[in-house]
Amino acid sequence: MKKWLCFVLVCGFSVVVSGQNVLRDLGKETWHFRKRGYAKWLKASVPGTVHTDLLQHKSIENPFFGTNEKQLQWIENETWEYETNFTVLAEELKNETIVLQFDGLDTYAEVFLNGKSILKADNMFRTWKIDVKKLLKKGNNTLYIVFEPAVKKGKEEAKKLAYTLPGDEKIFTRKAQYQYGWDWGPRFVTAGIWKQVQLHFQNAAIIQQVKFEQKTLTDNKAELVFITTVDCQKSGKYILKINNKTKNVFLKKGVNQLSVPYEIQNPKRWWTNGLGEAHLYPFQITVEKNNAIIDSKKLNIGLRTLELVQEKDQSGKSFYFRLNGVPVFMKGANVIPPDSFLPRATDSVYKNIVQNAVEANMNMLRVWGGGVYGDDVFYEECDKNGILVWQDFMFACAMYPGDEAFLQNVKQEVIDNVNRLQNHPSLALWCGNNESDEGWHNWGWQKQYKYSAADSTKIWNDYKKLFHEVIPKTLDSLLPKEKNIYWPSSPSIGWGRKESLLQGDSHYWGVWWGMEPFEVYKKKVGRFMSEYGFQGMPNRETFEAFADQNDLDLNSEAVKSHQKHPTGYQTIQTYMERDYKIPAAFDYYVYVSQLLQAEGMKTAIEAHRQAKPYCMGTLYWQLNDCWPVTSWSSVDYFGNRKALHYQVKRSFDAVLVSVTEEEEQYKIYVVNDAFTSKKGRLNLQLMTFGGDILWENTRSVEVEANSSEVYFSIAKKDFENFNLKQMVLYVQLLLPDFVEKRALHYFAKPKELQLKAPKIIVSQIDDTTVEVTANVLAKNVFLKADKVKFSDNYFDLLPGEKKEIRFEGTIRGVEVKSLYGY
Repeated sequence: MKKWLCFVLVCGFSVVVSGQNVLRDLGKETWHFRKRGYAKWLKASVPGTVHTDLLQHKSIENPFFGTNEKQLQWIENETWEYETNFTVLAEELKNETIVLQFDGLDTYAEVFLNGKSILKADNMFRTWKIDVKKLLKKGNNTLYIVFEPAVKKGKEEAKKLAYTLPGDEKIFTRKAQYQYGWDWGPRFVTAGIWKQVQLHFQNAAIIQQVKFEQKTLTDNKAELVFITTVDCQKSGKYILKINNKTKNVFLKKGVNQLSVPYEIQNPKRWWTNGLGEAHLYPFQITVEKNNAIIDSKKLNIGLRTLELVQEKDQSGKSFYFRLNGVPVFMKGANVIPPDSFLPRATDSVYKNIVQNAVEANMNMLRVWGGGVYGDDVFYEECDKNGILVWQDFMFACAMYPGDEAFLQNVKQEVIDNVNRLQNHPSLALWCGNNESDEGWHNWGWQKQYKYSAADSTKIWNDYKKLFHEVIPKTLDSLLPKEKNIYWPSSPSIGWGRKESLLQGDSHYWGVWWGMEPFEVYKKKVGRFMSEYGFQGMPNRETFEAFADQNDLDLNSEAVKSHQKHPTGYQTIQTYMERDYKIPAAFDYYVYVSQLLQAEGMKTAIEAHRQAKPYCMGTLYWQLNDCWPVTSWSSVDYFGNRKALHYQVKRSFDAVLVSVTEEEEQYKIYVVNDAFTSKKGRLNLQLMTFGGDILWENTRSVEVEANSSEVYFSIAKKDFENFNLKQMVLYVQLLLPDFVEKRALHYFAKPKELQLKAPKIIVSQIDDTTVEVTANVLAKNVFLKADKVKFSDNYFDLLPGEKKEIRFEGTIRGVEVKSLYGY
């Protein structure tokens, strides 16, 4: 028997053992693909996409390089075929049930097993399960999949309507909308088996799903109920275990739903990043029979209460999250898919996204609705690190059909993804769509598409049916009350309307789209700023990844093709001319564009935080990229942090000191997100760029818990005799244990500052630390070393200051830039 088992394991076959369920990953089989009409099959990867398979065989050039995107549009119009052969043993066929499961088919796929059609898939976001026991045979089996072009299917559906819906053919396809092109992403409409494909050999019983409800949570006790759905093939007596708690159950053949109460004494609550431990309780749920584990699932549960509070007040209506009974200001960013070709996004990519958020002092990420629902590892990392997730459903910037087939498809998509994600403590809010409501009311679609009154009524009624009926009712059927926070559309009101700043969440795009100056951010503060942003160019090494050296120019076709906003570079140039001297050299232009982006977002973020508790959230657009590009991201496609990301870390600090200029005075704010007050000393100095102190003041302060207050005001007339273009206001908050929080306030735009030439010295202290000093004020010091990551960058150095910077990697030389003399 042992020899036989060894033979089976070496060959990679699954067999039934003691009634246990066994899973086989068919992605490990040898797959081939071809374009329909071609005789030759090429080796394929599963999971994968047709683009990456073609690239692997060098049948196409790198889609991201130069202008290759334009030459590869033919791929989306073709029909693609995938095939594999796999062996099934006689012993495997003895299993009670054998299920073929696709975790993701992209998108219009017909699946054939041994020549018989078993599935017609039409939704990239759904999980597909087919009982194939009767179709499998001993020995060789063939799995063959045909992928029809999504663009063709979408256009066919569009022709069925008497009017044109905003959003083109993509809106008819339940497929990642960004793949059709966006103002930060290329058009690569993919096809393929983009997630795992598995065979499940099932015996006796299988756990289909485990969810839990949190009935009560106090300091003394948490009362939970675990609801376990078990599909039983053989009725009889079984044991259900929740950790060490055992329950004898009788399972009938078919689907059984079992409820088991569970108590935790003196529970630890789950907190967001910066406020406490994101404590997780591990649970293992098992079904056993005859002293053998038949099936099991693991959960990590966070105990917390979360409410979205919307209460009328003298200004309008609040919009904030109350975590464990405490109002929490949300600090974070919007997240897009991490790659145009999603199977290339490994677990480490998702972990890096979350780690970038953690290190930048964030506590919330918004998964944007034009992409995909994140992989499990993304939410697991958010759970571990205390990052709440605002989860959009996958609809963005368009109106959608309302026929019954489409609605039922979406309903099942919601069921699949909510069931998959609902146990994560990080999941904070489910949002119907991104900007569809705003688009309908503010973007002039009715006039653009010349809708009749009847057409407009039909389109809006279809919208309400989907986002105000189907999705919320489906959520009601799936979720307990404490997990069911639904918001139909983000934003709730468009940025051009006054009401958008008085209630709900806001996307403010007067800066960038409206060409308004950054200073407008100080006035346009809403209750929860869920989207706003400004572009910055990626680092030079990112440009070098998609353009030749002689193409590193804003006018080259390669560089222009990696700017997807129609007026992106012109907009950057216009804003740069307002605030900075325009650099002649490409390297310095990149550098200054990042400073511009960082300074604009600093203005916005700090205005939002100063307005606490009127404003209780700020999520900038955007954290990451799906390819190397000039965009709104703070971290580029390759993981390089722009100046913005370093500034975000400072502006999202738990204790923030910031200065704002008003008509007759300068106000010094201290924002404290902690739940405890802090005593300290506020020291203020008006300092020349050479280090001379011309004015100073100091006072003791007690910074209130969870607050934003003005702790000092300076009349402008006090400084009217100084040449402020040569000076900086240094504000230091000195807390116990020599903890320093500070702000540097400049009195003129960067292009007007009369900076001195700094002598910047970088000294390596040890294998992880460098020390940076300057003889005079050095503004926006940028350190660059090959394959080295610095803990801080693009920072300002006071005259004579010694700043220690941690680094990862091996330093063989450091290039230094500052704002002087570029």
